[in-house]
Amino acid sequence: MSIGELACSYATLILTDDGIPVTAEKIATILKAANVECESYWPGLFAKLAEKKNIEDLIVNVGAGGGAAPAVSAPVAGGGAAAAAPPPEEKKEEPKEESDDDMGFSLFD
Repeated sequence: MSIGELACSYATLILTDDGIPVTAEKIATILKAANVECESYWPGLFAKLAEKKNIEDLIVNVGAGGGAAPAVSAPVAGGGAAAAAPPPEEKKEEPKEESDDDMGFSLFD
């Protein structure tokens, strides 16, 4: 993350927290007041994001994770119940480690 991107993130949060509509000009004003230089496209990108997404919702849902897996629906009454059940997991035997006794000698003989 570049400094300009981080600064625009903070400026967007400041504007949202104060209840001020987020625009590219207002983000640029905050950056200028903070003496932060950034590429000219960052304020516009963050302003477009603020138009499309509710920033407060993004803050509240920051730990919610991205896309969740869709829930599996229950099978419809009929013959589909057996097909919907997952197959039982097969238990795999792990090979036993060989001990010194199996080789006919011991470290302490």
